Amino acid sequence: MEKNNFAFDRTNFILLAIGMAAVVLGFILMSGSGSTETEFNPDIFSAMRIKVAPAVCFAGFAFMVYGIMHRPKD
Repeated sequence: MEKNNFAFDRTNFILLAIGMAAVVLGFILMSGSGSTETEFNPDIFSAMRIKVAPAVCFAGFAFMVYGIMHRPKD
């Protein structure tokens, strides 16, 4: 029987799933209520929304690139 040679193996898909989860977590951290015309919400400028969440998203995207570039062991 011939072994199928796929570009990705199980490890690649696990790495991609972890990266996607990090991206989704980053977007969840960025979400929240905004300001309206009548009320200003200073929470939109919190460190979580403007520093931590984009860093988490970037790390998730970088991890996904690593998951794509990771070579399966033969």
